[in-house]
Parts: sequence; C-alpha cells; structure tokens
Amino acid sequence: MVADIELNRLYWHSRRGMLELDVLLVPFVKEVYPSLNETDRALYVRLLACEDQDMFGWFMERSESEDPELQRMVRMILDRVQPK
Repeated sequence: MVADIELNRLYWHSRRGMLELDVLLVPFVKEVYPSLNETDRALYVRLLACEDQDMFGWFMERSESEDPELQRMVRMILDRVQPK
C-alpha cells in the first residue's frame, strides 16, 4: 500500500505545468501508481526527474529515451490512453 503522503507528493510532482504532460501523468499517478510494484514505482520517480521537454518528446512519440527502462515506463503510460 502506498502512503497518502507519498501519493500527494507524487501528485504534485506529476503536475508539470505543461498540459500535454499533466493529462498523462496526473491520472497515471492517481489510478495506476498505487498498484505498481516497487521497481516500477522507483522508475516512475526517475521519470519525474527528467526534463519536461525530454518527456514531451517521448510522450508525443517524437523521440525515445536512451534509457530502455524509462522508455518502458513511457510506453506503460501511453498504453493506458492509446487504443491498440
């Protein structure tokens, strides 16, 4: 179980001030993050440490992260909102 304090902190860190990122990250942290395993939770925190412009490119699928684990998290977030 994820502590409320941790979720609140991640919620605010997920609000980036760029609408395109906010609409992906905020629902993900509210709806999916609590069910992630410890490895993926740590990976999400690593993703939040990235620059907004880098994340924007990854989420708009204009580029990919050089880190395959970060790219896996990006894909996990995108798969929630993109129909297959």
